[in-house]
Order: sequence, then structure tokens, then C-alpha cells
Amino acid sequence: LWVNVHGHRRAEIDAAIRAQLDKIAHSTLLGLGNVPSIELAERLLRVAPSNLKKVFYSDNGATAVEIALKMAFQYWQQQGGADARKIRFVTLRDAYHGDTLGSVSVGGIDLFHKVFRPLLFESLVIENFSFEQASEIFEKHSGEIAACVVEPMIQGAAGMRTQPPGFLTHLRKLCDAHGAFLICDEVATGFGRTGKMFAVEHEGVEPDFLCLAKGITGGYLPLAATLTTERVFAGFCGAYRDFKTFFHGHSYTGNPLACAAALANLKIFEEERVIERLQPKVALLSEALRRFAAHPQVREVRQIGLMAGIELTADKAAGRPYPLEAKMGFRVCRAARERGALLRPLGNVLVVLPPLAIEARDLQVLLEILWESLEEATRNP
Repeated sequence: LWVNVHGHRRAEIDAAIRAQLDKIAHSTLLGLGNVPSIELAERLLRVAPSNLKKVFYSDNGATAVEIALKMAFQYWQQQGGADARKIRFVTLRDAYHGDTLGSVSVGGIDLFHKVFRPLLFESLVIENFSFEQASEIFEKHSGEIAACVVEPMIQGAAGMRTQPPGFLTHLRKLCDAHGAFLICDEVATGFGRTGKMFAVEHEGVEPDFLCLAKGITGGYLPLAATLTTERVFAGFCGAYRDFKTFFHGHSYTGNPLACAAALANLKIFEEERVIERLQPKVALLSEALRRFAAHPQVREVRQIGLMAGIELTADKAAGRPYPLEAKMGFRVCRAARERGALLRPLGNVLVVLPPLAIEARDLQVLLEILWESLEEATRNP
């Protein structure tokens, strides 16, 4: 599920976890702290966009988003006056932000979540990355919007759908113009997946909330973090009797073992210049994908960094997808597994999302296996 970054059994991460285990395995963050969680918060803020100053821990990507939603909502409620009307959230069609009820409410993949619709709040949905519709929604609901939630640059679970240039910047400007927060869900895109440490860097956007998980520990242990600004933090400060506290927490929040793994993960990023050394592999993937784009059963290829999706089609000229019962994506991936490569499709989309540590030669082998598997599966539909 897109969590491994530096490969398995990295000595540095193994050692960091063992060393922490010799001290303490877990301690609560309810009224207390622990050294690894404090050090990690400081380290995360050094690599994140400079406007982000505070870190709130949780356990997985869905809770990282859930926290951002609740925090944004509560912030406006505590501001009072006209700001208390800001209770709506803007999201994108085919968005995926996790499987808790709040994150599902701002998601848009019915296959996963339609059975839960009666339990959810209604979001304002932008279709097909439309600049115009985004502007219209913000204009129509100005003063009602608490935040806009977006997977920056690329929607992973939707089939690696890439956004047009400038779209993220457009959302940032709309949020600024209408007094709403921008929540960037980098659970999947964070920690180098798009060729930069965080996807927001591609357009120089500074979000009000940055949601992180998956690669944060290098794929070792569950941990998540929601980063936010000094302004948001100040909205929860006050006298004890005011009860402005953000009453949200998890038993294993800020687990020292996970935080130790995350610190070692970030140290590898820095010492091995992972982002810099990633660029030749990104270029190699781009070049290889041209071959797939020309395949008669490939409708479209989408890529940013080391995240790519190859969308299959039964009829390229007509744009007709394979029927669900054909299970073509599954068949291609099953053929790949028989050749020694573990891949998981998203319907008719073949996902290419290797660990950042993959060697160029191994990436070439992976892509050749995928090509052979595609040929085999589509030759015998």
C-alpha cells in the first residue's frame, strides 16, 4: 500500500527501533511527551513548507485527514460571529482521503463508500479539475467554506489522475480570497513519491494543513502527522475555563518506536540525498512509459515522479474501457506475479509505484515484466 521507501531491513532504521526499545516502547502524549516525538516534530517542520509550525500526531492517513477536518471546523466555530458559518468542505471528484467517516465524507469513490452515504456530511465537489467550477463554488458559497481538501498534483486511489498545471495554485488563491483553509493530503504523495519531498513543492504552495502518513516511517510502523500553522494553533489557546482544547487523541499517538523509525527515515533522506538521486530514475520511468502509451490496449499513461498509472482500454479509438467482469487489470498483475513482480491494479489502471530505493536496473526489470504481462493478458482477452 505504497509505504516502503528505502527497502526492507534498512540497518539504520532497524537500529533506531532497537535502541528506542531499550529505553521505552510507548508512553502517552496525553499531558506528557517523549523525546522521539519532540525531535521528530522539529525535524518534520524543517523539511515541510516554512509556514507550518505545529505537529499533531495520529496513527494513519485517514486520521491525519480527520484531524485536519475537525481542527479546521473547530477553529472557525471558536472564532465565532460570521466565521461560525464556515461549516462546508470543498473536495474533488474521485478523491480518496481514507476510510473514517469524516475522511469518507470528503472522498468521492462510490465503489468504496456508497453504502455509508447516509452517515456522511455533504461536500462541495469540483468535477474534473475544473478551474472555472472551482471558482464558481467558492463564489457561491463564500463565507460558508471551512476548508478545501485536496490530494496535491495527483489522485492516487482514483487511478493516478494527475492535475493540470496551476490547479493547486488556483485552489490556494481561492482559499485565500474567501477566507478558507487549504488542507493538502500528502499521505500518498509525501516523502519523495512525486520527485520532491512533498507534492506541494511543485507549485510552491503553502497549505494550512499538511497530512502525512505512509512513508513517514519508511514503511516500518504506523504513524501519521497533521502539520498546521501558528495561526491555527493560536485559535485553540485560551483560559482553562474556555475549553478551547482540541479534544482528539489516540492511545498510541506519537509512539516512540514509530517516531524513532521516522527520525532514521528522515536521516537517510538527508545523508543519502534521496530526492536528488531520484531524478534519473524518474527520467527512466518517463522514457519507459512512452512505450506503454503506444500500446493499442493502453488508453492513457499518467505520471509524476515515481507515481504512475497505465490505464487500459478495450478499444483505444473508441475510448471503450474493459468491462468489469474482464478483470483485465487483475489479469495483467497476476501474470506479473507469475514472473516475480508484485503489482496491484486499481480496476483497469496498472499502478507503478516502486520504493524510492529501487535501483535503475531493477526498475527496468519491473517495467519489462509489466510489458510482457500486458502483452500476455491482452493477447488472450
